[in-house]
Amino acid sequence: MDSSRERAPIALFVYNRADATRQTLDALARNNGASDSDLVIFSDGAKGETDAAQVADVRALTVNIQGFRSVRVVQAASNRGLAPSIISGVTEIVEERGCVIVLEDDILTSPVFLDFMNDALDLYRNEEKVGSISGYIFPLDIGLPETFFLRDEASWGWATWSRAWAKFEPDGRKLLAALERQNKTRKFDVDASFPFTNMLRDQIAGHNSSWAIRWRASIFLNDMLSLYPGGSLVRNIGTDGSGTHASRSDSMYDSVPRITPVKVRPITIAENEEIFRALRRYYRKHFAPQLHHRILRKLKRFLQDLRRH
Repeated sequence: MDSSRERAPIALFVYNRADATRQTLDALARNNGASDSDLVIFSDGAKGETDAAQVADVRALTVNIQGFRSVRVVQAASNRGLAPSIISGVTEIVEERGCVIVLEDDILTSPVFLDFMNDALDLYRNEEKVGSISGYIFPLDIGLPETFFLRDEASWGWATWSRAWAKFEPDGRKLLAALERQNKTRKFDVDASFPFTNMLRDQIAGHNSSWAIRWRASIFLNDMLSLYPGGSLVRNIGTDGSGTHASRSDSMYDSVPRITPVKVRPITIAENEEIFRALRRYYRKHFAPQLHHRILRKLKRFLQDLRRH
């Protein structure tokens, strides 16, 4: 990373988990270049009395943070929810600075995470086909190159530019209609290996509020790609059941972060087909059994309900 270049601002979204937030901040401050980076912390408000003390504990952590060029804390007066917080926060920063690195309060970063993000943001700044930079990759069953592209966007430690974020479509109905009209739902589901389309339908129905599924669909429909490192640079510590949207069955996500620098050099801007196939195998191996069990549980509950009536 050229020390003379302006580093991208970091947006960190926090809520009510003080211990996870502390770990996230500590790891981030140990990153190369953290002291030259501006950190903006978006702190969501409490839902009620039940979590007011926890939110206060998190906000106490954001006082007198050291290790960054500047720290600004934005405290929401009421609970907005993760999706509205991220959408508005990312929009605000990219409009001000042109790009942003995004983290949530349960993401532990490798010391080389910020270097990778900034190098990639600089290199692909004007490449219209590149929509985001992803810091996380599953522990796949093949050797990975230094960097590569996929159409599969990862939301655990990521970055983007104003030009790409301008194409974010918040209306899930429009996204689903476009996927179905263009006959792209199977491809969107990584050759039917993971139910991303159903996640989008659930968002539309109000069963989830995921911003990430809408961002993924926006990138996909605009034929943009995400750049990945040849080894995950983050670890999610919220998959222990403590997170709002996490479950204790998410251990298959765990990946040991790479600590050696990633050499970000120009490569062909096209999806890596070999890694796509490995990702498809990974989804089918780890998620198909889960889906099967969920379907069986739903069927069992349905039959039980029938017997009651």
